[in-house]
Amino acid sequence: MSRLSRVPPGARAQVVTVSDRAYRGTYPDRSGPLLVAGLAELGFAVGPAQIVPDDRERIVAALRAAVADGIDLVVTTGGTGLGPRDITPEATGEIIERPIPGLAEALRAAGRDTVPAAVLSRGLAGTAAATLVVNLPGSTGGVRDGLGVLAGVVGHAVAQIRGTDDHAAVPGVAGTAE
Repeated sequence: MSRLSRVPPGARAQVVTVSDRAYRGTYPDRSGPLLVAGLAELGFAVGPAQIVPDDRERIVAALRAAVADGIDLVVTTGGTGLGPRDITPEATGEIIERPIPGLAEALRAAGRDTVPAAVLSRGLAGTAAATLVVNLPGSTGGVRDGLGVLAGVVGHAVAQIRGTDDHAAVPGVAGTAE
């Protein structure tokens, strides 16, 4: 792993699976556990995936709780498509304070050569307080592709958000260590 992708010590992640069927127990959550394992492999302390239904208020509540708990990275899986109940990006947009459009674009681009419909994902990425929030599709392929993108940048992103990377000391810029 490169220096830029190294996850800072003690970094914590939370996975939120957004799926009516998985929430009801009529369909097994496959993408959440895959994402949990991938984030743990990257070096995050991460518990089991939290499963919520495709309900805006429930998604927002799960994201706000992760932010309030000081989680460094929260990744959702599911609800990013064009279906009438796919509202994860709208819920995420309620809490994101600083969008990171380049990350969302890279996540969409990662799978488009093998799955052209990957470009239809409406997932967002951004920060809320000191938490990086990322939306991934609900498919296991989309999660694998997303983990491939995150592996190269998420450690550096968390370090920047914490103010512990080489960008931390910027003379004359408020909020940075000098």
